[in-house]
Amino acid sequence: MVTTLTILIALVCILLMLVILVQNPKGGGVDATFGGNAANQVFGAAKSTDFIEKLTWGLAAALFILCIITAVIVSQAAGVGAGEIPLQSQG
Repeated sequence: MVTTLTILIALVCILLMLVILVQNPKGGGVDATFGGNAANQVFGAAKSTDFIEKLTWGLAAALFILCIITAVIVSQAAGVGAGEIPLQSQG
């Protein structure tokens, strides 16, 4: 289960990086290098920018949720309860 979640986190990270790189740094829309002209003609400049922005927020939220779920599963598997800090054994 943890392996599957880790792979999903990696995929979401890669997609998030690609979506962020596609955005125009001035907020003007999709970069022409990645087919921005075609996207602007099909959706219009404002709609393609809105789609990329919503996709960015969606991927960021998915990354946040996946990380929280993975942390909870790993802590339960290790036997660490909520609010407990695992300490090194003395011996």
